[in-house]
Amino acid sequence: MSSSLTKQQKVQAIMDILDELYPEIPIPLDHKDPYTLLIAVLLSAQCTDERVNQITPKLFARADNPFDMVLMSIDEIKEIIKPCGLSPMKSKGIWHLSDMIIKQHGGEVPQDFEALEAMPGVGHKTASVVMSQAFGVPAFPVDTHIHRLMYRWGLSNGKSVEQTERDAKRLFPRERWNDLHLQIIYYGREYCPARGFSLDKCIITRQFGRKSFINEVLKEQEKKLQAKQKKAVKKPKK
Repeated sequence: MSSSLTKQQKVQAIMDILDELYPEIPIPLDHKDPYTLLIAVLLSAQCTDERVNQITPKLFARADNPFDMVLMSIDEIKEIIKPCGLSPMKSKGIWHLSDMIIKQHGGEVPQDFEALEAMPGVGHKTASVVMSQAFGVPAFPVDTHIHRLMYRWGLSNGKSVEQTERDAKRLFPRERWNDLHLQIIYYGREYCPARGFSLDKCIITRQFGRKSFINEVLKEQEKKLQAKQKKAVKKPKK
């Protein structure tokens, strides 16, 4: 743990580690334009990117633009996207936002936070992903990985995703937001998961993490070790 570092030095050190681990930053959801990205992001709510990428080719083979999408019924959409979960709500959102894109935006996904967030099924996080990944506008979409890591690294208090987003935008340079939010997601999946967390594996938490979190982890490790040792010395019954 480096307690002598200032907050800004710590932030820079974290960015350097992330740049070293993830020099290439692919967008995790397969898409070909802002519309297909918007649909993929909507489908990714409470669903893995991997599953979404398996389902979107089937959906986009039928409709990869709003004009073709509204020609399908909500039930037809629902049937295709069922493996992604929450299909009744997501299918309505997809159909109605496609209708709105045609009627209010001439068939083009608007490059505007307010207009995106006004669409059914599109919250602030979805709008932020589309603005950053489709249009290159600086945004910092906060998912569960970013929320978790910002807390573990002592960069946010973990009270709400809104607060985490404000803290991320305050601490990280604006021109880095779009890359960083993806780098942190990849790091969270690979080195700092919610379950099965290992302090040995997570170099950033080990070096710069919140003391109270690290102490909890060490305490838990100690408990497991003691239980293991107890088991080992326990004599087998005759």
